[in-house]
Amino acid sequence: MRVEVLASKIHRAVVTDANLNYVGSITIDEELIEAANLTEFQKVEILNVNNGERFSTYVIKGQKRGEICLNGAAARKVCVGDVVIIVAYASMKFKKAKKFEPTIVHVNDKNEIVG
Repeated sequence: MRVEVLASKIHRAVVTDANLNYVGSITIDEELIEAANLTEFQKVEILNVNNGERFSTYVIKGQKRGEICLNGAAARKVCVGDVVIIVAYASMKFKKAKKFEPTIVHVNDKNEIVG
C-alpha cells in the first residue's frame, strides 16, 4: 500500500507580491526552495492562514531574496502581507512512510530561514 505524506513545508511565509497578470504558479526565493527540498515546477499546496484558503499551484524560482509571490488566478486568493504555509507531499510505501521525516523550514516575517 502507498500513502501520501508531508514531504516538505515552508511554515508561515509572508506573501510579498500577488501578480494577477501572469500565467500561474508561486514564485519562491531560490534559497527557500533549496532549504525546503522543493524543485521548480513541483506541485505544492498553499494554505492561507489569514483567510483559510487552500489551493494548489506549482513552484517557480524567484530572483529576489525572501520573495513569495502568488501568480495568475492564485493571486486572487491572497493579499500582500498574508501568512501562508507552503506544503508538498510525496507518495511512498506505508512502511517507509512510518519512518519518513519531512523537511520543515521555519521563516520569520521577512521570509528569512530561522529553523
